[in-house]
Amino acid sequence: MKHAGEPVPPEIIRNQRYAFIRPDAAILPPQFKFQRHGQSGAELADALPHLATIADEIAFVKSVHTDQFNHAPAQILLSTGSPQPGRPSLGAWVTYGLGCEADSLPAFVVLSSFKGTSGGAANWSSGFLPSVYQGVPFRSQGDPILNVSNPRGVDARLQRESLDLVESLNREQFIALNDPEIMTRISAYEMAYRMQTSAPELMDFTDESPETLAAYGIESGKPSFATNCLLARRLVERGVRFVSLLHEGWDHHTDLVSRIGEQANLTDRPTAALVRDLKERGLLNETLVIWGGEFCRTPMVQGGLGLNKSASGRDHHPQAFTVWMAGGGIRPGISFGRTDEIGFRIAEDPVHVHDLQATMLHLLGLDHEQLTYTFQGRRFRLTDVHGRVITPLLS
Repeated sequence: MKHAGEPVPPEIIRNQRYAFIRPDAAILPPQFKFQRHGQSGAELADALPHLATIADEIAFVKSVHTDQFNHAPAQILLSTGSPQPGRPSLGAWVTYGLGCEADSLPAFVVLSSFKGTSGGAANWSSGFLPSVYQGVPFRSQGDPILNVSNPRGVDARLQRESLDLVESLNREQFIALNDPEIMTRISAYEMAYRMQTSAPELMDFTDESPETLAAYGIESGKPSFATNCLLARRLVERGVRFVSLLHEGWDHHTDLVSRIGEQANLTDRPTAALVRDLKERGLLNETLVIWGGEFCRTPMVQGGLGLNKSASGRDHHPQAFTVWMAGGGIRPGISFGRTDEIGFRIAEDPVHVHDLQATMLHLLGLDHEQLTYTFQGRRFRLTDVHGRVITPLLS
């Protein structure tokens, strides 16, 4: 890059604030080699060799931007449409609008790996929607939910009688108070009862072929992003409406090359395997796969001029980042949007987070302007008063 080591010109910076570096930090060129792949000619870093094999299945959106430059509020904005906790998450809105096809599993499941998320439970909250629409975090090893197995001395008959008694008491309370959360509680108890059969079967990979396990890169008995990707496919097969895979480990303020290499090694193979697996099973056309983060990283270096790679990193960058989508009505094999030559600002076809949310809902058969819920006298929606469907992304 011809501008490597130079500060970003002031006319591009425009008084932009950053979390940890000065705006006049030096430009750090790409630290990985990029090549074109597939008939689409999508450019991908050599750290993502498996993703390169499915480049023609993917629509890359290279001009996404957000309003937040710190992790928690940016994650919550991406998940809920607002940077403040308390709003329903995308998964909650989708299950509110579409319901669930699974009788013995939750409609909205959350699978976390590595370090979790800065935004925490706000990323899968039901907000002011009834709590039946909240995401249910699953573990990727053992019982997916703690205490789903009966304790010693409690057989199926005793448990059923206990649940029937609790339900009768809850229904009396509902008649007295007319509180909809009581019905949610009844539903939760019944779901937990049904999951005692379905959850162990979900976690049992013995019916998966050795080739499938190898394709995902699963190591027996080791929870991982790879395990969560295979669980996601199994959940989709069983009618779960929305599955959220959370993997936080991309905050590379230092040691950029080795740390990106580590995360790419953990996520590249299973991500590509998930898309291929869904396609081979005839599920990709009806399953929308979305991959991305809450923002990007600066083209400027944090911690040196990039000569000492162990000290070099990048800061948070909300002005332009890439999200990719596959399946579910997405037009495959395209790249939409463009940044300037250093990746600082969007040069063509900007896509705000709210536009991304509106497009996701549209692909799932929901109108983001009509999917509303009245709370405290106001009609709320995921995209608030913003958002537009990005029609060039649609097949």
